[in-house]
Amino acid sequence: MFIALMVALLLVGNAATTMAREAAPLAQDEAVEKRLVKIAEELRCLVCQNESLAGSRADLAEDLRREVRGLIKQGKTDQEVKDFLVSRYGDFVLYQPPVKPTTWLLWGGPFLFLIAGVAALMVYLRRRSGRISETPLTDEEQERADALLKDSQ
Repeated sequence: MFIALMVALLLVGNAATTMAREAAPLAQDEAVEKRLVKIAEELRCLVCQNESLAGSRADLAEDLRREVRGLIKQGKTDQEVKDFLVSRYGDFVLYQPPVKPTTWLLWGGPFLFLIAGVAALMVYLRRRSGRISETPLTDEEQERADALLKDSQ
Protein backbone atom coordinates (compact mmCIF):
# COMPACT_ATOMS: atom_id res chain seq x y z
CA MET A 1 0.00 0.00 0.00
CA PHE A 2 2.79 2.41 0.96
CA ILE A 3 4.70 1.64 -2.26
CA ALA A 4 1.60 2.24 -4.39
CA LEU A 5 1.11 5.62 -2.72
CA MET A 6 4.73 6.58 -3.37
CA VAL A 7 4.49 5.54 -7.03
CA ALA A 8 1.27 7.57 -7.43
CA LEU A 9 2.89 10.67 -5.90
CA LEU A 10 5.91 10.31 -8.18
CA LEU A 11 3.67 10.00 -11.25
CA VAL A 12 1.62 13.06 -10.29
CA GLY A 13 4.76 15.07 -9.57
CA ASN A 14 6.32 14.01 -12.86
CA ALA A 15 3.14 14.89 -14.79
CA ALA A 16 3.05 18.37 -13.27
CA THR A 17 6.64 19.10 -14.31
CA THR A 18 6.13 17.84 -17.87
CA MET A 19 3.11 20.15 -18.32
CA ALA A 20 4.97 23.24 -17.18
CA ARG A 21 5.91 25.70 -19.91
CA GLU A 22 9.12 27.60 -20.18
CA ALA A 23 8.96 30.95 -18.43
CA ALA A 24 8.91 34.06 -20.58
CA PRO A 25 12.26 35.83 -20.57
CA LEU A 26 12.59 38.79 -18.26
CA ALA A 27 12.84 42.26 -19.71
CA GLN A 28 16.19 42.97 -21.29
CA ASP A 29 15.67 46.71 -21.12
CA GLU A 30 13.51 47.97 -18.27
CA ALA A 31 12.86 51.39 -19.87
CA VAL A 32 11.54 49.74 -23.06
CA GLU A 33 9.28 47.46 -21.03
CA LYS A 34 7.86 50.40 -19.03
CA ARG A 35 7.05 52.25 -22.25
CA LEU A 36 5.59 49.09 -23.73
CA VAL A 37 3.25 48.65 -20.77
CA LYS A 38 2.23 52.33 -20.87
CA ILE A 39 1.42 52.17 -24.58
CA ALA A 40 -0.21 48.73 -24.37
CA GLU A 41 -2.60 49.93 -21.64
CA GLU A 42 -4.04 52.43 -24.14
CA LEU A 43 -4.48 49.83 -26.89
CA ARG A 44 -7.24 47.25 -27.29
CA CYS A 45 -6.54 43.58 -27.86
CA LEU A 46 -7.95 42.78 -31.28
CA VAL A 47 -8.92 39.25 -30.21
CA CYS A 48 -10.34 39.87 -26.73
CA GLN A 49 -11.75 43.34 -27.60
CA ASN A 50 -12.56 44.28 -24.02
CA GLU A 51 -9.05 43.78 -22.66
CA SER A 52 -6.07 46.00 -23.02
CA LEU A 53 -3.15 44.81 -25.08
CA ALA A 54 -1.08 44.75 -21.89
CA GLY A 55 -3.46 42.41 -20.07
CA SER A 56 -4.32 40.03 -22.88
CA ARG A 57 -2.82 36.55 -23.14
CA ALA A 58 -3.89 35.97 -26.75
CA ASP A 59 -1.21 35.00 -29.27
CA LEU A 60 -2.01 38.03 -31.43
CA ALA A 61 -1.59 40.30 -28.41
CA GLU A 62 1.85 38.79 -27.79
CA ASP A 63 2.75 39.45 -31.43
CA LEU A 64 1.53 43.05 -31.19
CA ARG A 65 3.51 43.61 -27.99
CA ARG A 66 6.60 42.23 -29.76
CA GLU A 67 5.91 44.65 -32.65
CA VAL A 68 5.49 47.60 -30.27
CA ARG A 69 8.69 46.60 -28.46
CA GLY A 70 10.52 46.60 -31.80
CA LEU A 71 9.16 50.05 -32.71
CA ILE A 72 10.24 51.42 -29.32
CA LYS A 73 13.74 50.01 -29.83
CA GLN A 74 13.83 51.74 -33.24
CA GLY A 75 13.40 55.05 -31.41
CA LYS A 76 9.76 55.74 -32.32
CA THR A 77 7.76 57.99 -29.99
CA ASP A 78 4.63 56.73 -28.22
CA GLN A 79 2.44 58.65 -30.69
CA GLU A 80 4.31 57.22 -33.69
CA VAL A 81 3.77 53.69 -32.33
CA LYS A 82 0.04 54.35 -31.88
CA ASP A 83 -0.19 55.93 -35.34
CA PHE A 84 1.48 52.86 -36.85
CA LEU A 85 -1.02 50.51 -35.19
CA VAL A 86 -3.96 52.73 -36.16
CA SER A 87 -2.80 52.77 -39.77
CA ARG A 88 -2.74 48.95 -39.73
CA TYR A 89 -5.85 48.16 -37.68
CA GLY A 90 -7.93 51.35 -37.65
CA ASP A 91 -9.20 53.44 -34.75
CA PHE A 92 -10.68 50.31 -33.17
CA VAL A 93 -7.26 49.43 -31.72
CA LEU A 94 -7.42 52.53 -29.48
CA TYR A 95 -9.42 52.39 -26.26
CA GLN A 96 -10.32 56.04 -26.75
CA PRO A 97 -10.66 56.68 -30.48
CA PRO A 98 -10.44 60.31 -31.60
CA VAL A 99 -13.60 62.35 -32.10
CA LYS A 100 -13.95 62.78 -35.85
CA PRO A 101 -16.77 62.35 -38.39
CA THR A 102 -16.25 58.60 -38.67
CA THR A 103 -16.53 58.15 -34.89
CA TRP A 104 -19.32 60.63 -34.11
CA LEU A 105 -21.87 57.83 -33.86
CA LEU A 106 -19.56 55.93 -31.51
CA TRP A 107 -19.25 58.91 -29.18
CA GLY A 108 -22.80 60.26 -29.54
CA GLY A 109 -24.64 56.95 -29.94
CA PRO A 110 -25.23 56.30 -26.23
CA PHE A 111 -26.71 59.77 -25.77
CA LEU A 112 -28.94 59.33 -28.82
CA PHE A 113 -30.20 56.01 -27.45
CA LEU A 114 -30.87 57.65 -24.07
CA ILE A 115 -32.84 60.50 -25.64
CA ALA A 116 -34.79 58.07 -27.87
CA GLY A 117 -35.59 55.87 -24.86
CA VAL A 118 -36.85 58.79 -22.77
CA ALA A 119 -38.95 60.03 -25.71
CA ALA A 120 -40.44 56.55 -26.27
CA LEU A 121 -41.24 56.26 -22.55
CA MET A 122 -42.97 59.64 -22.55
CA VAL A 123 -45.06 58.71 -25.62
CA TYR A 124 -46.00 55.37 -24.05
CA LEU A 125 -47.02 56.95 -20.74
CA ARG A 126 -49.11 59.64 -22.47
CA ARG A 127 -50.93 57.06 -24.58
CA ARG A 128 -51.51 54.86 -21.57
CA SER A 129 -52.92 57.70 -19.48
CA GLY A 130 -55.25 58.62 -22.36
CA ARG A 131 -56.72 55.12 -22.37
CA ILE A 132 -57.52 55.20 -18.66
CA SER A 133 -60.81 56.93 -18.15
CA GLU A 134 -62.80 57.38 -15.02
CA THR A 135 -66.26 56.41 -16.22
CA PRO A 136 -68.75 55.87 -13.42
CA LEU A 137 -70.21 52.43 -12.81
CA THR A 138 -73.65 51.66 -14.12
CA ASP A 139 -76.37 50.88 -11.58
CA GLU A 140 -76.07 47.16 -12.35
CA GLU A 141 -72.26 47.21 -11.88
CA GLN A 142 -72.60 49.17 -8.62
CA GLU A 143 -75.11 46.63 -7.23
CA ARG A 144 -72.81 43.75 -8.18
CA ALA A 145 -69.81 45.44 -6.53
CA ASP A 146 -71.82 46.06 -3.35
CA ALA A 147 -72.89 42.42 -3.30
CA LEU A 148 -69.31 41.22 -3.68
CA LEU A 149 -68.17 43.50 -0.86
CA LYS A 150 -70.96 42.26 1.46
CA ASP A 151 -70.04 38.63 0.70
CA SER A 152 -66.39 39.18 1.55
CA GLN A 153 -67.18 40.70 4.96
